[in-house]
This record gives sequence, C-alpha cells and structure tokens, in this order.
Amino acid sequence: MLTELRLQNFKAWKDTESMRLAPLTVIFGTNSSGKSSLGHLLLALKQTVLLTDRKRSLHLGDENSLIDLGTFEDCLYDHDLSRLMSFALSWKSRGDLVLKDILDPSAIFQGDELTLMAEIGASKTEQPETRRFTYTLHQQGHEELIASHGRRDGKPFLDCHPLRLVHAQGRNWGVEAPEKFYRFSDKTLSRYQNAHFLTDFVLEAEHLLENFYHLGPLRSPPKRVYPWSGDTPPDVGAEGELTIPALLAATQQGRKLNRGPKQKYQPFDTFIASWLKDLGIIHEFKVEPIAAGRKEYEVLIQAHGSAPWVKLTDVGFGVSQVLPALVQAFYAPSNSVLWMEQPEIHLHPRVQANLADAFISAIQAREDGENRNTQLIIESHSEHFLNRLQRRIAEGGVTPDEVAIYFVTRNRLGAHLEPLLLNEYGDIENWPDDFFGDDMEDITQRALAAARKRRAQKAQGADA
Repeated sequence: MLTELRLQNFKAWKDTESMRLAPLTVIFGTNSSGKSSLGHLLLALKQTVLLTDRKRSLHLGDENSLIDLGTFEDCLYDHDLSRLMSFALSWKSRGDLVLKDILDPSAIFQGDELTLMAEIGASKTEQPETRRFTYTLHQQGHEELIASHGRRDGKPFLDCHPLRLVHAQGRNWGVEAPEKFYRFSDKTLSRYQNAHFLTDFVLEAEHLLENFYHLGPLRSPPKRVYPWSGDTPPDVGAEGELTIPALLAATQQGRKLNRGPKQKYQPFDTFIASWLKDLGIIHEFKVEPIAAGRKEYEVLIQAHGSAPWVKLTDVGFGVSQVLPALVQAFYAPSNSVLWMEQPEIHLHPRVQANLADAFISAIQAREDGENRNTQLIIESHSEHFLNRLQRRIAEGGVTPDEVAIYFVTRNRLGAHLEPLLLNEYGDIENWPDDFFGDDMEDITQRALAAARKRRAQKAQGADA
C-alpha cells in the first residue's frame, strides 16, 4: 500500500511536495488542473516494470501500452530538458523485511516500509537515462538502511550505508549503469560479496507496481452479449471492457468476500449484485450464458421488484458505467493499489453518495478470512460522494487516518496540491475557496434576480 507520493518536474507539477496516501484517498480539482497526471506517472512506471528491455529508464508508451505520454520533453515541467524528472514512492512492504549482512551476522536491518526515489534526465540528442535512484528501508519512521545507485561525474556508482558493501575477490569489474529506474544489474550485484539483499528491494518495487491498476473516466458502452472462454483477466481493463469476464472468472473460482469484520461472506457475483442493489441503481442483477454450453453471456437487470428482466443495454447508462468501478474495487488481488477516474460519472446524486459506502467497504473487506488491504485513489468531482464520506467519518464507520482528501488547482507556477484537513467529526477544517464552484454567488444572484422580478411585477400591477 502506498503511503506517500512526490513528483517533481512532471507535466503540470513543478513539485507536489510530499503527498500522504491513505487507504481511501480522494482527489478533487478543477478541469485540466493536473490531477490525472499523478496516476498517469504510476501507469508509466508499471509499464516500465513490465517491459522486457531493461536498458530503457522509463517507458512513456505507444499505441500498445497502458498509456502513451508522448516524448520525454512532453512530460517535463515547462518542457525544459535542463530539468530532472523526479519521483518518490513510499509503501508498506508485504511483511517485515529482515536484511542480513552475510559477512557480519550481527548486522541485521529490519523494516516495514520502503521509499524509492528516482531522478531521470535527458537532452535533445539522447534517450532518458536514470541519473540516480535510492532505496530507503524504514522501521517505524526511522531510516534503517539506504542504498543509492546511479551516475556520478559520468561514472556509475553504488553506495550503501550503514551496511558496507565488500568487493568479491577476482571480480574487479566496474559497476554498471542502473537498469530501468529501479534495478541493479546482475553484473553489478555479483561484484560484491554481500549485495544480494538489494534484490529484495527490487522485488518489492515490482510487486507494488505490478499490482497497480487504473480505471479511466470513459467506460465502454454496454453490450447485448459478452464472450468468455474461461480466462482470468488481470483487471477489468482501462475502460472496463473486461468487467464481465472478470466477474465470471472470480465467481467460477469460488471467491467469496464480505464487507468488513463480522459480515457475512458471499460468492463474488452475489456480492456485486448486492452492492448494485444497495447503491439504489437496480433491484436484481445476474449474468447467465445465452444457452447451455455456450461461451456467450448476457447481463440481465431487474429495475424494480415487479419489473421484467431485461438486458444491460436496455436500462439506463449508469449501471454499465458504475459496474466496472464496483467490480474492480473487489476483484483486484489483495494488497493492490487502484486508481479510478470519476467513478461517479452518469450516476444520480443519491447513487454517488452511496458509492462512497461501497469504496469504504472495499478498503475494509475480507477474503478467505484475511483483510484484502486494497487501496483506492479516486479522482472525483462529486460533492455528494464527499458529503457521505464526511458523514461516515462522523459516525465512526471510517477514521480520518483511513482517508486523505486533496484539492488540485492551477496557478502561474503550475499545479498546486492542497491537503484538506479532516477531523473526527467529519469536518474539513481548511475548506478551500471555490471548492465546488461559488455556490453563494449563485444563491445571491438568484435572490437578487427574484427581487427584481417581484418589483417589476408589482410595478406592472400598479400601472394596471
């Protein structure tokens, strides 16, 4: 689970400064303010991890990748190639990391949180290269071990402290340049007798980013028939195009979830159907093959108790748009990070509010008797979503520590990120100006217009 994020010189961001990420993080902001680019960088990092070419520092994308960010110059703040793009990720490891120096049994380093910081630069005549990356192992906020790898004065280096790396006898070759933005080459590690622990850092970074999933703001329209041959998709797809195959796969595999501690477990399809019903969007929901032995399925909806069953294409657009967000929130593997853009799109205000309850449940849900530890990062424009979230904090359904809320604006220096301070009563203590538009201005102008109209009507009555 990500705990902090910081970007420098990326897209609209000169510097986000340190951004605390909670199990449920919600980002509000004006259009084109830069909030989406926060998730876009994480997508670029994921597709770089998945890339077979270890020499490329950062895979910015093409028509076949998860995202296409253009050229490196396109991605730099002010398109200034003299700047270094920098990012830092902090996350909770899957368990306590215990690192030992094989040359000194008394030297043991233990931690439950990692930070990866990387700097990438380029010129017009060269590809982007990793200038430096640093891993820091933390235990309860204290730095336990730091390993830094990169280029210094044009030459590759590898430093580590307080553990001291010792050269292996007969292996006097130099350190190689970093691979991608986070890897040590095998040749570099083999140069030392006691550098094997560095692969643990790499594996933790890869696990984090491989389990990062993104759902975009534009979802695929509903279909009358969905093919499924028994495969298990990794997620619902960037546009939700794999939602029904994902739901069928999870159900066939016998996955059962509950909504939180001491709640009843349900099969995956029943679980999703119950949430659709509780959102207030339908009465019943099911997915069935069009005929026995066929690999084509149809999604059937009952709008209310006495209504006939109809296909997904024959009901309002909102069901097909919220279904990918709902399935993804519970389908992703445990310890996943999910970034969703405008999951409330096309939904009635009451359903937008209820969606906050579903996402609170997603961070509290259990599967196979274990906490799923899912993290949701939501981009939203919905004040109804926020109001419900504040209400649940006041009621004790979720704590302020489990929630982080940000407001993004744009000024002459680029994007600006403002954390909103939530107290135990659900109040935002530093409510920003013009957060959801100037409501008071509309109320004032409506009252003035009504007063003018009444005076005009009164004057007309007097003339008559």
